[in-house]
Amino acid sequence: MDYPTKPRRIEPLLRQLAQQYPAITLTGPRQSGKTTLCRAIFHDLPYLNLEPLDRREYARSDPRGLLAEYPDGVILDEVQHAPELPSYLQEAIDRDPSPGRFVLTGSQHFGLTATVSQSLAGRTAVLHLLPLSLDEIVTFGTPVEDLFDMLFTGGYPRIHDRRLDPGRWLADYVATYVERDVRQIANVGDLTAFAQFLRLCAARTGQEINLSALGADAGVSHNTARSWLSIMEASFLVFRAPAWHRNIRKQLIKAPKLHFLDAGLACYLLGIRNGGELRHHPLRGAVFESWVAAEIYKHRAHRGLPAAILHYRQTRGPEIDVLVQEGLNGIACEVKSAATLHPAMLAPLAAVKDRLENLSPPIRLQQRLVYGGKASQNRAGVACIGWRTIHEHDWS
Repeated sequence: MDYPTKPRRIEPLLRQLAQQYPAITLTGPRQSGKTTLCRAIFHDLPYLNLEPLDRREYARSDPRGLLAEYPDGVILDEVQHAPELPSYLQEAIDRDPSPGRFVLTGSQHFGLTATVSQSLAGRTAVLHLLPLSLDEIVTFGTPVEDLFDMLFTGGYPRIHDRRLDPGRWLADYVATYVERDVRQIANVGDLTAFAQFLRLCAARTGQEINLSALGADAGVSHNTARSWLSIMEASFLVFRAPAWHRNIRKQLIKAPKLHFLDAGLACYLLGIRNGGELRHHPLRGAVFESWVAAEIYKHRAHRGLPAAILHYRQTRGPEIDVLVQEGLNGIACEVKSAATLHPAMLAPLAAVKDRLENLSPPIRLQQRLVYGGKASQNRAGVACIGWRTIHEHDWS
C-alpha cells in the first residue's frame, strides 16, 4: 500500500542517513506527520505501531520474539511505549548492521532520546520532525496571504491536508494531550491545574520566563512548574531560548525566553478564535515572535542541525529577540509584527553588532529584521524580511 505525502524539508536528509545508519530515530510532537512520512519513504519495510496495549505488552515481555518476526527490519511507531526495546534492537543491529533496516518513531523527546542514545549509540541517527514550516504549508495549497490567519491556523499537517477548522481540531488535540499523554509522561494528579498551566504558558510565549512567578500564578510550587514545563518540552510543544552570554554557564542562569513551536496552538490556548481576533490581541507581537523563532528552529531541525537559538538582553541596553550562534558567527534577528518599517526598529541590531564584533575574539553577525509586511529590502546593512519570505533565507 502506498502512503502519499506532501514534501517535507527533512525528507532528503532522512533518505541520506538511512543509507548510512542501520537505524533511524524520528521524534516530534503527535500529529506532526512522522508516521505518514516514514511509511511513504520506507514503504518496503513492515510497520508496527506500539500504541495498542497488546502490542506494547508483547514488545515489553518478549522483545527478542517480536524482533525475530522482522529479520529484514521494521518501522517501530511510538517506540517510547517499549523503552527496553532499543537494548534488544542493538543485538539485532550488531548481527546485521545493514543500513536502513530499522526506523523508530516517538512523540516524547527526553525519555526516548536518552534510551536510544544509550542503547543505540553510533547505530542510529536521531532527527526531529516538527509541525509544518511556512514553505511546507504552501505545498498543501493553503492560502498564506494574511499573516494573522496563517498564525491562527498553525502548522499541524492534518489541519491543512483535510481543511479542518483549526479551533475545533486543536481543542481535541489539547484534550487528548492532557488526558492521555501527560499521564504517560509523568504522574500529574490534577489535570485541570495542568490545563490552566498550559494556558498560562501560552500567555508567556515570546517572553522571558520566571518559573517562580509562573508557578505562583498556576497555584503550584516552583519545582512543579519546572517539571510541568519539562513535560511540555518533552512533547515538543515549547522550547526555551537561553539568554546569550560569552560565558556558557551564565546562559543557564539568565532567564530564557519561552516559545511555542506552533502559533495555532498558542492562539487556541489564549482563547483566540480567528485571525481577526489575533490582529487586535495584545499578545499578537509575542505570538509573531514565537512563530519566527519556531520557523528558525524548524529550518535547523529539519536539516539535522542543533537549535542554537538564543536571545540577547543587556542590562539597561539593547535587546535582540532571536540570536543564532554557531561558533564565532551568528545571526541577530529582530521581530516586529507591524507591517510598516521604521528606522527605530534597526537600532538594537546595530548596537549589538558593534558590541559582539568588538569582543576578543569577535563574533561576526548578520543583521536581520523579520516584520509583518510583505516587501523585503535592505536598510543600513540590515536584511528586512517580509514574513512570507522567511523560508527563503538560510538560518544555518
